[in-house]
Parts: sequence; structure tokens; C-alpha cells
Amino acid sequence: MNNIFICQQRRRVALPRPSGEQEEGASREALYRAPALDKGLDILELLASRSDALTRAEIVKELGRGASEIYRMLERLVARGYVYRSAEGDRFALSMKLFVLAQHHPPIRRLTARAVPLMDRFAGESGQSCHLVMRERDEAVVVAHAAASSDWVFTVRVGTPIDLLTTGSGQLLLAFQDTQAKEELLVRWKGTEKAVIYAGLEAQLAAYGKAAYRIDESQQIFGVNDISVPILTAEGHALAVLTCPHIRRTGSAQPDVERSLVLLQRVAEALSL
Repeated sequence: MNNIFICQQRRRVALPRPSGEQEEGASREALYRAPALDKGLDILELLASRSDALTRAEIVKELGRGASEIYRMLERLVARGYVYRSAEGDRFALSMKLFVLAQHHPPIRRLTARAVPLMDRFAGESGQSCHLVMRERDEAVVVAHAAASSDWVFTVRVGTPIDLLTTGSGQLLLAFQDTQAKEELLVRWKGTEKAVIYAGLEAQLAAYGKAAYRIDESQQIFGVNDISVPILTAEGHALAVLTCPHIRRTGSAQPDVERSLVLLQRVAEALSL
């Protein structure tokens, strides 16, 4: 039986927007208010931030809304398949429907269709797993992965949120963002701890941009070396990042980190525009 270690990060609730941005959009939000839609989105965002299912009472308490409001909206979300109810009927969790919808978004579908066969070949040649990461606002998400056929495999689950500041994939995405994208991120992070962390990373990000790869110990899992390479647009900006969480196994001949980097770069070059 194959032994597969799967890494899945808990999604955090999004930070509040900076005050300047809130003021700028206040009049627009007042003009186009849709309270029912807001309630539904609040429920989806709350459930997305939790790894465990919540009771209706817990959802009501977390959102600070009336029980009757939440009851009606939950029933509609369950009926449409965005939320599923536990077998006992008293707990609710996010279904996979939103993820499935995202996978049908044309840019993701086109890239993953081209990437998966090449990623599978890399996994076979290197004996390592790899995953494809794309930016989503102020974080990133794993949109595809490939695992080697070895008995012991470490892989990151599709749909796992990836922090831009503390992961190899995220930092390389930042290193290859265009000026406008970086400015948008800095506006969102203004006055937060993320802005401080980013300022401390700028020299490293510049170095990653020149090298066009990143190799370093994982900040999430001991014993893993993250190898990350960018998939670039024609303008030289990051469309996505391909990462191999490289592990060393005893008693088996396998490509080392440097050789795995070369194999990963071949995949990235084939996928770059």
C-alpha cells in the first residue's frame, strides 16, 4: 500500500480592507447593496475558513445575525449544493462546488490541461511530487498536483491555500508580479503585519527574480526542501509557480535537489508563454 502524506493548510478569514480603500468604496457599496447576497457570501466565507463543520447556532454567533436569516440562507445554500449538511443534520460545511466552479474558469482549465501530463512525467523521472500554484488576490491556491509512484510520497492537496509571504511558491509568485499587482497588494496590506514582512523580504525577492528559481527549507514541514520555478507570461511575469517539495528517502537512488531543479525547469519552460 502506498503511503501518502497530504499537506492541507487551514484557510484564514480575509483581513479587513485598509481604511482608505474602505472609504473609497463606501458610496458604491451603499448604492449597490444586496443584503441577501451578502448573507450568503458571509456564510460561505466563514465555512471556508473552518476545517470542521459548524452548527447553525455557531454560524449565527460568528456572523452576528438573526437565527431566521441564517436558517433561510443555509437552506438555500444546501439546496444549491454549495453547503452540505452532516448525516446527523445539525452541522454544516462547505461542499466542493465552489472549487469545481473555479476549475472551470478558462485560464485555470487551459493551464492545468497542459501542465498535468508534464507534471506527471516530472514525478516519474524524479520520484518526487510537484504542485502548480496560482495567485488568488492576496494569497495563492494549488490548482494541480502530481505524485510519484513511490511507496512514500509527500504531496500538497489541490485547493490548498498558499500564503504569499511564508512559502516558496508564494515568494516566487511575488518576485515575478508586475508593478501594478505589487502595488495592489501593498495597498491591501497597508498598516498590517504583512506589509512589515514584505518589506523585510524585498531583497530576497529581487534575488529570486534574478535567479528565476527558489530552493530553501520548507517553513511548514521539517525535512522538506521546496524547489520552486516560475511559469512566465511573454512579458516575464508569473502566470503560476511550479513547486516540488523535495524529500530524501533512505535506501533508494533518486535525483538530488539540483537534478530535480533541472527537471522542474524543463516543465516550466514548456508551459511558459
